[in-house]
Amino acid sequence: MASTNGGGHSHPQSTAKIGGHPLHPMLIPFPIVCFIGAFVADVVFLKYGGDGAHGWAVASRILLLVGLIMAALAAVTGLTDYFGEKRIQVSDAVKHMLANVTAVVLELVNFFLRLKDGSSIGSTGVYISLVVVLILLYSGWKGGDLVYRHGIGVNDEANVG
Repeated sequence: MASTNGGGHSHPQSTAKIGGHPLHPMLIPFPIVCFIGAFVADVVFLKYGGDGAHGWAVASRILLLVGLIMAALAAVTGLTDYFGEKRIQVSDAVKHMLANVTAVVLELVNFFLRLKDGSSIGSTGVYISLVVVLILLYSGWKGGDLVYRHGIGVNDEANVG
């Protein structure tokens, strides 16, 4: 028996999926962890300073780069879902998307600021990283709303029990 989304209709389905599993929620943990990890590496870099902190600056750059690559993949699957299912085009999806685009643009700037060395970590990098972590909290909240309030990607034919 198909479950419904309060109004007698099936839940909006993800368009980008493999084996019935939506791809977007599989990919989003990677940029989230990388961007939060970059913030943590920035804080450790600032705490220890000096030559011993060089490794933390490198780790932060690598985390930013991997996070940006994975964010691009998550964005492609998210946009595929957004444009592939009209019912996903709700205001929460737009808020979620705009928050993520803002976070990615900030991290792109953050990455290029520190590309040659880690000196920008203390002046701007750690602050950009902190702002991105806060944006990710909001974006995650909106992403949760898409699943839990709007039922996006919920399997209507899942066996219960």
